[in-house]
Amino acid sequence: MNDALARPLPDAAAERAEDAVRVAAARRGDRAAFEGLYRRHAGWLLPMLWRLAAGDRGRAEDWLQEAFVQAWQKLDQLRDGAAFPAWLKRLAVNLALADQRRGQLTLVDQTSEQAAPEPPWPAADLDLERAIVSLPERARHVLVLFHLAGLGHTEIGLAMNIDPGTSKAQLHRARTLLKERLA
Repeated sequence: MNDALARPLPDAAAERAEDAVRVAAARRGDRAAFEGLYRRHAGWLLPMLWRLAAGDRGRAEDWLQEAFVQAWQKLDQLRDGAAFPAWLKRLAVNLALADQRRGQLTLVDQTSEQAAPEPPWPAADLDLERAIVSLPERARHVLVLFHLAGLGHTEIGLAMNIDPGTSKAQLHRARTLLKERLA
């Protein structure tokens, strides 16, 4: 029997425990442990940031790197090492939204289908990815924060400085526009 098939799939509890061990080691200055955290979490975080950046890969990668730099610098503020993924996600989202509020976000030209950026990962549905990044900024941000970051409307409102009702309206707008663009 193949060894890869014999190994059990990692479960969420085991991954949280491994994160806690790596966070504890990284707090003691173990860079290899922190590199392990980077390898485990950068892959799922980049697509969310890429979508927030309207497909600007360079901007998303900058946010990703800055989020990990801040995580390294602020590890002592993290009470529960097992909560590292959620904490990192909040750091990255706050960083991206703060950058956008400062007006530093350069939007990619979405005027034609050919101009729509391709995601920096193998996309199962390229049309969906292009439709997401072509949404109006606030609608796209709410959609990504709600569906990919797992934030509720109250949290989105706080992060974006909007009312929760506005968040709900923007989510509805995003879903409606996606349906139209994908029809």
